[in-house]
Amino acid sequence: MKKIYGLINGKIIYKDSIIEDKVLIFNEKIIDIADLQNIDRYENINLIDVEGKFISPGFIDIHIHGAGGSDIMDGTMESITNISNTIAKTGVTGFLPTTMTMDKDTIYGALNVVRQAMYLDIQGAKVLGVHMEGPFINEKYKGAQNAKYILKPDFEFIKEYLDIIKIITLAPEMDKEYRFLQKIKEYSDITLSIGHSNATYDEAKKAIKNGIKHATHLFNAMTPMHHRAPGIVGAVLRSNITCELIADKIHVHPAIFQILIDVKGIENLVLITDSMRAGCMKDGIYELGGQKVIVKNGSARLEDNTLAGSILTLNRAVKNVLENTSIKLYEVVKLVTQNPAKVIGIEKDKGSLDIGKDADITVFDEDLNIYFTVVEGKIVFNKL
Repeated sequence: MKKIYGLINGKIIYKDSIIEDKVLIFNEKIIDIADLQNIDRYENINLIDVEGKFISPGFIDIHIHGAGGSDIMDGTMESITNISNTIAKTGVTGFLPTTMTMDKDTIYGALNVVRQAMYLDIQGAKVLGVHMEGPFINEKYKGAQNAKYILKPDFEFIKEYLDIIKIITLAPEMDKEYRFLQKIKEYSDITLSIGHSNATYDEAKKAIKNGIKHATHLFNAMTPMHHRAPGIVGAVLRSNITCELIADKIHVHPAIFQILIDVKGIENLVLITDSMRAGCMKDGIYELGGQKVIVKNGSARLEDNTLAGSILTLNRAVKNVLENTSIKLYEVVKLVTQNPAKVIGIEKDKGSLDIGKDADITVFDEDLNIYFTVVEGKIVFNKL
């Protein structure tokens, strides 16, 4: 018989409200949100008292390179398992391991491990697919990517991995006559994202018309918005495509958080970490894509001072947005649950606490400290 759990004495974050005095009942799936007096019908239910904390859908990170001292590009099951276990402690129940612009063999090695990990129980956050960030980027806005391995968009390069790719970040101006965009549009499971790009405003608008549906870490590694040259940022703000935000208050000034919500709307914004291997680790010297990274005072930078991903966690991102905007907690939670699920086409199974969906659950307190994480009904972190 499947174990049935009930979370009691919690504040359930459900759709457009926060529900109190109810019990969230689940096994592998969400079974019910019931009154306490009605749970007798569930035999041998395991009740867990969350002591007034918030019960949320599990967080989904669609852009993360590493954490806990490991990186996706290590290309080992040990590394991907360590990342999974590490970020589960920050409330993440599902993630897209995100690749870097490196040599072909290293990229393929990472993709092969991701494919394996998708079908294994790795005791932490679930691997949902892969986000390919590069090598189809523009050198001018390469950020912390290695220019040596940049390529023009090439379908042959990725065709063996179409089953696991969920997002491709690319510079569309490098795609002659948008042939790559047009080809990928045949695969509805893949989201094309503009990023690490030198596109003009007009080029970006044209790319959106030709299949770009998303923007990778908006404002960072792309042409900025200027009153005489609106750039990619201007094109994204004038469109209905979704966009990512690294809300660490370093990559983007916190005043931008509210501006972005006002312009794009809550439904089109996704919080990501863009975390590298130093995530959840101490300050020191680390590595990203074969390059030395110095982590100090909350930021990760190459030796030339270029930002090299972040050491942000998704629960801190939620807190930062909550503290720097006027939107409510249940609305901020959508930015790390419902919205990322929609971007990668898994909203039928994940992203909310609707009955019948996967039991991906995160419990946190008012300071966004994580106490309890459940992945498809399995408790993977418990500090209650």
